[in-house]
Amino acid sequence: MNKAIGSGDIDAIKNLADKGANLNESSGCGSDSLSAIDATPIGCAVWFDQTDIINYLLDKGVDPNLDRYGSTPLSMAAGYGINKSAKVLLERGANPNAGKPLSSAAYNGNIELMKLLISKGADIDTAIEELKTWYDSWLPARNQKIDSAVRLLEKLKPKPVVVVQSPVPQTPQQNITKEDITTIVQAAVEKAGKREIKSGAAASSDIDRPQLTPAERIMGDKDLAVVIGIEGYQNLPKSDYSYDDARLVKDYLKALGFKERNIELLTDERATKSSIEKTIEAWLRNKTQSDSRVIIYYSGHGSPDPVTGDAYIVPYDGDPNYLSVTGYSLKRLYEKVGSLPAKETVILLDACFSGAGGRSVLAKGTRPLVMTSMEAPQNRNMVVLTATQGAQISSSSPEKGHGIFTYYFLKALKEGKKTISDIYEYIKPLVEDDAKNLNIQQSPSVSPDLHTIKGRFILRN
Repeated sequence: MNKAIGSGDIDAIKNLADKGANLNESSGCGSDSLSAIDATPIGCAVWFDQTDIINYLLDKGVDPNLDRYGSTPLSMAAGYGINKSAKVLLERGANPNAGKPLSSAAYNGNIELMKLLISKGADIDTAIEELKTWYDSWLPARNQKIDSAVRLLEKLKPKPVVVVQSPVPQTPQQNITKEDITTIVQAAVEKAGKREIKSGAAASSDIDRPQLTPAERIMGDKDLAVVIGIEGYQNLPKSDYSYDDARLVKDYLKALGFKERNIELLTDERATKSSIEKTIEAWLRNKTQSDSRVIIYYSGHGSPDPVTGDAYIVPYDGDPNYLSVTGYSLKRLYEKVGSLPAKETVILLDACFSGAGGRSVLAKGTRPLVMTSMEAPQNRNMVVLTATQGAQISSSSPEKGHGIFTYYFLKALKEGKKTISDIYEYIKPLVEDDAKNLNIQQSPSVSPDLHTIKGRFILRN
C-alpha cells in the first residue's frame, strides 16, 4: 500500500483497498530511500503531501487521529512543515491537541500552521509546557529554538480583556435607592452581554462544509477559477454576505477538485478594478489551455449605465457615477472570457444590474432600468447563470447567512446536481419562493437556454 502511496498511484491504492488491504498497517514509506520510515498509509500520504490520497483514506474510514508511538498524522505534518496536508486533516476532523502538533509547528517557526491550529482549538499553554520538557543541557542550539518557539506562542496568546467598572454616580442632593442600583446593574449586564457583530457575517448553515469523495471530483490540474466577493466597498453601501459567500465558493471549488494554485480569490479591497482586469485578462488568459474548464464567480454590486443601458460589475473602488472609467462591464467580461481557448467556461453572477436595490447601486439623479444588455453572447463553450432577470433585485437571507442565489447554487452541488442545467432547474423555484418570503421578486436566468446547454457544463460526478 505504502509503495503505491509513494508513487501517488491513486488507482493502485483503490485497487488494493478493494481487495481488502489493511488501511492501518504500518510499513516502509514507499521507496528504498524512505524504507526506514515506518508509517501507516495515512502517515505515508502525509509524508508525500498527497492530499487526494489523504481524503480517499479518510473517506474509507481511516481515523484522522490514528496514533502511532505518540504521533498522529497531524503531528507528523506539523513536525515536517507539511502545511497542505495539515489543513486537510484539520478540515476533516483531526484533533489539534493530539500528538503535540502545535509544539512541533512552534519549534519549526511555522507561524502559518500555528495560527491555523490555534484557530481550530489547539491549546497554547499545553504546547508551551510540552516544549519545556524538550530542553537538553547538552544541546544549547536546540534550547535556543525552544526558547524562540515559546516566545512565538506567548505572542499568539489572546490578550486578557480588562473590564473597568465605572463608579456609581452619586450627588449630594439625591440618595440612591435599591431600585436605582438594580436598574444600573441590569443596564451594565445588558451592555456587557452585547457584542459588535459584523453586518453580513454569515451564520452557520447546512452548506458550510463542502465534502465530495475523490470519485465525485472531475476538476483537475488544468482547470481554473476566479472568485470575486465584495462586501465592504470603499465608498458605497455594503453588499451583505458577499465576502463570506466568495470564500465558501472557493471551498466548494477545491472540493470539486480545483487546485489551490489555480483559484484566484479577490475580496473587498483586493477586488479593485485593476486587480479584476489583471486577473481575468492576464492571469486567466496566460494559464488557460485548450482542455481547461474555467469558472468565474462574482458576488457584489452591479450597476447600469443610464445612457447606454450596459450592465457593469462594480469593483471595490468603483463609482456608479463614472462607470465607464471605474466599472467593469459585463460586455467586456463576456468578450474577454469568451475569447479564452477553454474547453468550457461557466460564469456565475450573484448581483443585480438595474440599480433598484439589493446587490446593485445607481448613479445619482438616475432611475432604475430594465436591463437590455445583460445577455451573454452565444458562445457555445460559455454559459452564464445569473441571480436575477430584468429589473429584479438580487437578495440575501439573514436567516441563511448567504445570498439566496449562492446558497441554493451550493446546496444543489452538495445534493448531487451535476450540470448547470440540472442546477438551474433545481434552484429556480427555490430562489423564487425564498424571495417571495422577503416580499421581493427574484428569478435566476441562464444563457444560452436550457435546450442548448443540456448535458454539458458538468461540474461533478
